[in-house]
Amino acid sequence: MVADSDIDILGIAGIDDAGPGDLTFVSNRKYVSHIKHTKASAIILALDIPAVPIPSLRTDDPYMAFAKAVELFYSPPCPEPGIHPTAVVAKDAHLGPGASIGAFSVIGKGCILGSNVVVHPNVVIYDCVRIGSDVILHAHVVIREYCHIGNRVIIQNGAVVGSDGFGFAPSKDGSYYKIRQSGCVIIEDDVEIGANTTVDRAAVGDTVIRKGTKLDNLVQIGHGSEVGQNCVLAAQVGLAGSTRLGNYIRVGGQVGFAGHTYVGDNAVITAQSGTSHDVEAGAVLSGSPAFNNIEWLRSVAAFPKLPNAIRRLRQLEKEIERLKESKKPDATK
Repeated sequence: MVADSDIDILGIAGIDDAGPGDLTFVSNRKYVSHIKHTKASAIILALDIPAVPIPSLRTDDPYMAFAKAVELFYSPPCPEPGIHPTAVVAKDAHLGPGASIGAFSVIGKGCILGSNVVVHPNVVIYDCVRIGSDVILHAHVVIREYCHIGNRVIIQNGAVVGSDGFGFAPSKDGSYYKIRQSGCVIIEDDVEIGANTTVDRAAVGDTVIRKGTKLDNLVQIGHGSEVGQNCVLAAQVGLAGSTRLGNYIRVGGQVGFAGHTYVGDNAVITAQSGTSHDVEAGAVLSGSPAFNNIEWLRSVAAFPKLPNAIRRLRQLEKEIERLKESKKPDATK
């Protein structure tokens, strides 16, 4: 800590919004110039940031320090254990110690919930679902039949786990016959699923989200797909059926994956890209169709120059034609 005296910190705020009594942080160097204008009482900084005029806390990971500081100033409501009178819980459902079941929630037959599970109001859990300990299901979550949820999983409002995959067999008369989606969805430990995200079940086999992975809001995981450990998928990412992502993959917003593709460990797919082919481990891809990020950046930089380049090319072609004409022998002589 670098400071001249003790300081009272009353809250946390971003660098531009902080006022007296607030603690702020800078983890991205492009915001260093904002420090001289902040009204915060103290700031969390990386070790290599130059000296600043306000008290600072130095660390090799400012963003992590900020994340932990937030916990000191905000504690989410903690529902009391027990079953709300309006909840409907099947007689043979097993609830572990400390479970909290909110108003108008439904827990189906044969369900098993571990200890300290929090089910907020209007959650629906179909029959034969297994849920581990310390799980939080926010309002309007739906968990379909036979799904397995691990420990310490958080599922945000309106998410649906185990909905039917998009499977239809075309008939000779041009109509479509629905294929029964009999597979299972498995969510491993320490996964977080964002609001209104959907994870579909397959006709056969499992759809799997491996441990530690975080899915943002409005993500679509297609039937039979697998997302590896500690992946991060931003909002509006879509995986078509049978897509397989390795471990530690980072995916930007609105990325689309064609079905039956594989993405290797530690790959990065930047926002609004589209992949229709397998991706090597460690690759960084951009664009649609996605290709090497550095080449994509060069292509994007060149794209606005294309109209002038084409215009110049046409002018050169005309000049070449004129030169050719001028060198032809005169047939009248």
